[in-house]
Amino acid sequence: MQAAEDEVLAGLSALGLLQLGERPVLEPLGGGVSSEIWKVSTAAGDLCVKRALARLKVAAVWEAPLERSHFEAEWMRVAGEIRPDNVPELIAEDVKRHLVVMRYLPPKQYRLWKSMLRDGEADVACAVEVGRVLAAIHAATADDPAIARRFPTDAAFHAIRLEPYLEATARVHAEAAPRLMQLSAATAATRRCLVHGDVSPKNMLVGPHGPVILDAECAWFGEPAFDLAFVLNHLLLKCLWTPSASAGFLACFEALWQAYAAGVTWEPPASIDARVAALLPGLMLARIDGKSPVEYITASAQKDKVRGFTIPLLREPVGRPIEIAERWREELA
Repeated sequence: MQAAEDEVLAGLSALGLLQLGERPVLEPLGGGVSSEIWKVSTAAGDLCVKRALARLKVAAVWEAPLERSHFEAEWMRVAGEIRPDNVPELIAEDVKRHLVVMRYLPPKQYRLWKSMLRDGEADVACAVEVGRVLAAIHAATADDPAIARRFPTDAAFHAIRLEPYLEATARVHAEAAPRLMQLSAATAATRRCLVHGDVSPKNMLVGPHGPVILDAECAWFGEPAFDLAFVLNHLLLKCLWTPSASAGFLACFEALWQAYAAGVTWEPPASIDARVAALLPGLMLARIDGKSPVEYITASAQKDKVRGFTIPLLREPVGRPIEIAERWREELA
C-alpha cells in the first residue's frame, strides 16, 4: 500500500497539485473492485484520486487494461460539457501513472444511491433524473464520428463488460449460452453513442443538483441500450435485497425507463426498448453466475429465483422493459 501511496503523491506533485514539500495524508475510500481510491487533503482543497488496477478484486481471474483510466477522464470531459452538474469535476489526469484526479464530494452532501436503496429509500425523482442524464449524454453524442474516435475502447469494453458478464455466464448455462453469446456479439457491433458502461447505484451519488455519475472506466462508443439495461437491472435485483421496498424500486424502474425514453432522439424509442429488454435478463443472470456477482444475493433460493426468471426470458424475449418489470412483480408476489 505504501508504494501505491507514494506513486499517487508523485503523480500529484508532477501535476502541480502539491506545494513544495507538501506530503498530505491519503485516506483510502471504499469503492468498487477495479481501482484504488483515496481522499487527499491538500493545502488547496480536498481531492479524490483513483488509480486503476490491472487485476480486479474479485474471486475469479479478471484482468483489464490500465489505459481505461484515460478513457474515464475522457468520458468526464465529454459528459461534463453536456451535464456538468451530474459528472464529477475533473481536476487532472496522469496518463503514465493511470491516475484520475477529481474534486472530492463530501458524503454529508452527496449520498450514495446504493446505500439509499439498501435502506429502502426508493426516490422516484432521483430515478427520473438518472434517466434524463443518461438520455442527454447519449443524445448529444449519437452518431458523432469525432466522439467515436476519442473512444477506441472496443477491446477494453469486451474485457471488462461483455466477457465477464454475458460470456462468462454463457459458460455456466449451456442452455442459455447461444442467446448470451448472441447478445454479446450484437452489443459489441452496435456503435451509436457514448456509453458509460457501469451505471450502477454504487457509482451514483445523490447531491444538491441531482445524481452524480462516477466511475466511467468502461467508457465506450457503442450500444446505449447497455447503460439503460445495466441500471434497470439493479433496480430489479434490489427487490431481493430490500423486499419491503420492492414496490418502490419497481416504481423507480418505470420512472427511469420513461424519463430515458422521452429523451431518445437518435432512433425510434421502440428500437432501443427491444434491445434493452433483450439485454436485461442476460445482465440479471450475470449478476448471479458471472464474474461479478452482486454481494447481497447469497441465499440459494434467491439465486434460483433469478435463474428461473431470466432463462425463460432469454429463450423467449419480450419487446419492452416494463414487461419484464411486471413479470418480476408477479414473481415476487
